[in-house]
Amino acid sequence: MSQQPQNYKNHAKMVPGFHYVGSLLILALLVSSISGVVRNPSVDTAMTLILVLTLVLVSSYARRFALGVQDRVIRLEERLRMERVLPEDLRERIPEFSTDQLIGLRFAPNEELEDLARRVLSGEITDRKQIKMAVKNWRADHERV
Repeated sequence: MSQQPQNYKNHAKMVPGFHYVGSLLILALLVSSISGVVRNPSVDTAMTLILVLTLVLVSSYARRFALGVQDRVIRLEERLRMERVLPEDLRERIPEFSTDQLIGLRFAPNEELEDLARRVLSGEITDRKQIKMAVKNWRADHERV
């Protein structure tokens, strides 16, 4: 199956079942349980609210933890790629890149990596968004979570 070319505008991955359906269902449960506690205060309605709040916490942390692991893998992949692709003077400076910068640089093809790396290290561009926007020929990542 052919996937559309990626760029800065369309690279964010949205999973409808998680981002829309799941979020709406949890929001509906939260509103309903708060309404239940207000209209009919009891141990049962309070416990339902606590259960729904627990669901909100667990689902938000599960997403955050998955993204944290993904960021660590990207950091490792990009450091390994930089070891292969960058000239010696930049290889020595790989530890200076933040995880956020490495995540932005992952979309740069090998041909653009040296120039972007120099710009990042010089402070010309610093954050993930600026780095992504500076990429000319986007290196797609269709495997992200």
